[in-house]
Formats: sequence, structure tokens, C-alpha cells
Amino acid sequence: MAELLLRGQPIGRVKGVLFDKDGTLSHSEPHLLRLADERIEQALQTWREQGRSVSSEAELHQQLRNAFGRRENGLDPAGTLAVAARRDNLTSMATVFCLQGCSWPEACEIASASFDASDQGPAGLSTISALLPGVDTLMKSLDRAAVTMAVISNDTADGIEQFLSHHDLHKRMNGFWSADNTPPKPDPGAVHALCEQLELQANDCALVGDAETDLTMARSAGIGVVIGFRGGWAVTPQLPSAHHLVDRWADLSVRPCA
Repeated sequence: MAELLLRGQPIGRVKGVLFDKDGTLSHSEPHLLRLADERIEQALQTWREQGRSVSSEAELHQQLRNAFGRRENGLDPAGTLAVAARRDNLTSMATVFCLQGCSWPEACEIASASFDASDQGPAGLSTISALLPGVDTLMKSLDRAAVTMAVISNDTADGIEQFLSHHDLHKRMNGFWSADNTPPKPDPGAVHALCEQLELQANDCALVGDAETDLTMARSAGIGVVIGFRGGWAVTPQLPSAHHLVDRWADLSVRPCA
């Protein structure tokens, strides 16, 4: 067991730390912004190619931006693209097309075609986001203190594995829970299942996330130390359910317990 310190002050003793990935460990916003713009452009192109009419293309464009949480000053850190899994983003886009008069099967077909086309473009290619400053230093400290570490994310298993391998973090991580697992987050059962896999109790763990859904999930699952990370987005996330708020990884440190 080790003691977590926030700006030098103790905030709790833990045996394990569960990390969200996008916006917490990784600086994913630049890639997600490009992906949002490409998916929207592909959707508009697919809509035109099918000869569908719309009262205002500008209105449709704005509805699609709203569906993904695309803002002028960045990505909404609580929006669909920042927080939710791919299937939920598909549903968001399909719902917009339903508002334009499509049936649900038609809307899903257009959304799927748009996602498939954007997956072939530059923003859709496998892109490994950079680590946020201070992540590697903290993980080395946790590793030295014999703290178990894992990732809990709405990314796919392949996406998580590629990220960990690229940044040479797979040697320190003891496991992960992805969108491919059941139940996926933000179901508290995802936390319980991951903790069981790690042979840890939830109240002996900290969870660090950048979304309110992460933190309410952690509280519901009985996580001992719930930490909101706010340094991964241009727009600061609102995280009222956090026990503690962290803006820089350098503010968080660890010391072994006697």
C-alpha cells in the first residue's frame, strides 16, 4: 500500500490506481477534433450523394457538430466524442438524421457509411496520442511503490494495447478494461470486474478520470479515492463528483507506506 499526495498533502492510501485514457493519460483532443470534422464532412457528402434534401445544410452541419460536442474553442470534454464509445457516437449521428426525416434504418446506414469512409481518411487512421506531461514520471513512482495500475477506457482493446505498447507502459500496467468488455464503463460493474481481475478491493483503489461519468461510476463502485483530472482539454471539464481535482500530473505524487 502507498500514500497518494496532492501538492505534497496526503489524500489517501491505495493498493491500486485505475486510469482513464483519453484526456487523462493521453493528449487526445487534437486527433479527436480532426476525427469529428472528417466524420461530419463525410456525413454531409453521403447525404448529398444520396440526393437527400435538407432545409439548411448549415443547420445540419451545426446539428452534427452539436452531436459530437464540437465547439469553436475545442471539444466539449463532456460531449459524446470525448466520453462515449464508438457505438454511442454512431447513435448520436443517426439521431441527427432522424431529425431530418430519415427512418432509423436509413439513419443508421448513413451514419455507418460516414464512419467507414472517415476511418479510411487521415484522421481515421490509427493515431497514437501523446502522453500528457508528467504521466510517465508518476507511473514510475507508482511502480516503485508497488502500486497496481490499470486502464479503464471506452476505447477498444486494440486501441488501448497500441497506446500502452507505443508509450512502453504495458510493462507497468497490470490490466485494462475496454469498450469490448462487458459491462463497459460507465457501469460501476466495469470497475468491480476490473478490480476482481486485479485481485483488489475497490475501496483500496484510486480512480483518475476527466469526465463526470468516470467519477460518478467510481463513487457508485465504492472507489476509495476519486480524482478528477482537468488538464487534458482546452475547455476545463466540470467534475463535481471528484474527491480531489488535479490540473497537472506533476501535482500528484506517491510515497510508500511503512
